[in-house]
Amino acid sequence: MNRRGWTVLAGALLAGLLFFLIGQAPVKYVVLGPGPTFDTLGSYDKQRVIQITGTPTTDSAGQLRMVTVNVTDEIDLLQAIRAWFDPDEKVLPRELIYPPDTTNEQVEQKNKEAFQESQSSAETVALRELGYPVKVTVREVAADGAAQGKLASGDVIVSVDGQNVTSLQKLQQLVRAKPAGSALTVVRERGGQSETVQITTKKGDDGTGRIGVTAENKQDHPFEIKFHLENVGGPSAGLMFALGTIDSVDKQDLTGGKVIAGTGTIDDEGNVGVIGGIAQKLIGAHDDGATYFLTPAGNCEEAKANAVGGLTLVKVDTLGSALDSLAKIRAGQPTPGC
Repeated sequence: MNRRGWTVLAGALLAGLLFFLIGQAPVKYVVLGPGPTFDTLGSYDKQRVIQITGTPTTDSAGQLRMVTVNVTDEIDLLQAIRAWFDPDEKVLPRELIYPPDTTNEQVEQKNKEAFQESQSSAETVALRELGYPVKVTVREVAADGAAQGKLASGDVIVSVDGQNVTSLQKLQQLVRAKPAGSALTVVRERGGQSETVQITTKKGDDGTGRIGVTAENKQDHPFEIKFHLENVGGPSAGLMFALGTIDSVDKQDLTGGKVIAGTGTIDDEGNVGVIGGIAQKLIGAHDDGATYFLTPAGNCEEAKANAVGGLTLVKVDTLGSALDSLAKIRAGQPTPGC
C-alpha cells in the first residue's frame, strides 16, 4: 500500500475511533419504554397482588392490568439515537424525570410514597363503592382554632353548608371554598347524636379559610386489604387498584372475561387524573393481550395520537365512569371513546 493509501486508512481509523468515543459519551437524556403490566386480579411473586382477608373473595374470568413505564437512565449518544428512531420509545431530557436539585434516591423515594398514597386512595374509594362510607373523624382541635368549643376529638363531621363530607379531601374543599372569615354551618355527630354548629373560619398560612382541626378518614369494614407489588412507583395505578379491589370482593365479575388494561391516578373522591408515558403504556398493554384501555380523560388526545391497533380506548374521569364503562363492555355496548 502506498503512502496515500496508508494515510486514508489511518484517517478512516481515527474517524471511526472518534465516532465510537463520541457515541459512548453520556448524554443528559433518559429513554422511556413500555414496562411490564400486572394483573391486579392475579399474582406477583407467588402472592396475590391484592390480598384480602376476613371476607370471601371472588375469581374473575378476565384481567384488570395496571401498566408501567421503563425509564433507562445514564444513556450514551448511540442509545439516544437508537431510541429516537424506535417508535416504541421516547427520549426525554433527564431533568424532567430527575430534577437537577434532587438525587435519584430522593426521586425514587417520592415515587414510592406516591405509589403508597395511590393504594390508600384506591382502598378508600373501593370501600365506599362496596358500601362502607367514609367517616371524617376529628383527631385534634387546635387551641386557638376556629372550631375550639364547637368540635372535639372523636366527632364525625357529617356535612358543611348542606353538602355531605365524604372524605377528608372533601372537607378541605368545602372549608376552603369560601373566603377566610366566612361562617360555615357544620353538622357533627357525637355519641350517636347529630348537632349543628356554626364555625367562622380563620385565615391559614396560605390565605384560605381554616377551621383548625386535624381529621382523618375512617371506614369501618370487616376485612383487611393489602397490596403486594414491588419495584413500582408513582401514583398512576390508583384506578386499577380500586377496580381490582372491588372486583375481588363484589360477586360481579367486572371484566366480563376480557383483558382490560388501564391507568390513572385516583383521589379520595374517586376522580381519575392524568399520568405520564401514555404512549409506552398503550404498547405494554397491547403486548400483554389487552383489548380495552381505560384512559384518563386528560390523556385522551395524546392516547389517540399514539393509538395501537386492536386496543380500544375508553375515556374515564371518575371511578363511577370506569365502572359504567366496564358494564357496557360486559354488555357489548359502545363505550365512551377518546
